[in-house]
Amino acid sequence: MKLYSEHHRHLVAVDCIIFGYDILEKEIKLLLIKRSFEPALGKWSLAGGFVKENESLDEAASRILYKLTGLRDVYMEQSYTYGETDRDPGARVVSTSYSALIEIQDIDRELKDLNGAHWQSLTRLPNLIFDHANMVRRALNELQMQIKIKPVGFALLPEKFTLVQLQDLYEAIYQRTIDKRNFRKKILSMNILEKLDEKERITSKKGAFYYKFNKKRYEIYKKQGFFFSLDVN
Repeated sequence: MKLYSEHHRHLVAVDCIIFGYDILEKEIKLLLIKRSFEPALGKWSLAGGFVKENESLDEAASRILYKLTGLRDVYMEQSYTYGETDRDPGARVVSTSYSALIEIQDIDRELKDLNGAHWQSLTRLPNLIFDHANMVRRALNELQMQIKIKPVGFALLPEKFTLVQLQDLYEAIYQRTIDKRNFRKKILSMNILEKLDEKERITSKKGAFYYKFNKKRYEIYKKQGFFFSLDVN
């Protein structure tokens, strides 16, 4: 005899909001797929799927992300659970969304093409199925809050970057301009960036020095009570 047999059962799913940053176009992009089954066949959708019987929500999200991108051990956090009764016309589906930050150039292009995935600019998104647009809006708001208090933005950049490129990233996430002098003063004062001898000369005649995020130094500082703060106007 099964316990809870008198209760209704619902499907459990996860949806992955995969953010990437195009360093050349200075845009935050979202990895979307064309839905391959009904309902909403052929419509733009987040990457998602149903949770298997013997896996957790986190494991399901990691599986879906890996299947689409070929990446593991990326920055990914649970965002919110959506359980409106009419959110999916196919059945009663409760879905938990996850936000992931990846470097666009790291994605497995063969897997991306095999799954029909496309990078779409966050400022020019197509119509998304069901409540996926709500998921994206909430995830973006959360990201805008997170980058103020955690160094999560570095997950979207290559290992080495200029201060201009770092500020471009923050402006793309905030979707507004920020003060150059204030930004540089705050980020350099935290002493978590390592200045390199190499310069970027493609976009600058004089050349701008490259930096990299010193994660080990940040972890040491954090244990000492250091608080990351990059809330700039």
